[in-house]
Amino acid sequence: MASLIVLYKKPTDPAAFDKYYFEKHIPIAKKIPGLRRYEVTKGPIMTPGGPSSLHLIATLVFDDLAAIQAAFGSPEGQAAAADVQTFATGGVVMLMSDTREV
Repeated sequence: MASLIVLYKKPTDPAAFDKYYFEKHIPIAKKIPGLRRYEVTKGPIMTPGGPSSLHLIATLVFDDLAAIQAAFGSPEGQAAAADVQTFATGGVVMLMSDTREV
């Protein structure tokens, strides 16, 4: 399996971010071909030392890295990627890697 981890930093308006993300962005992203699982954090994101600078973490799971690359080359993947700029006012970091269970 492979994962795309999306780290959303604290937005200028957290309530507006949440409304848009859950009502508009998730339905767009769920259309990405090859998506096997989609998880998001619930509640505050903490570090061992206290609150973090992150607002939400999304994990999108695919069969492998090639599937992620193909997914984001599709019209649905391109639409989801472009949509991020409409609500991620605090900035976003996207990481992808193959994963293994240990």
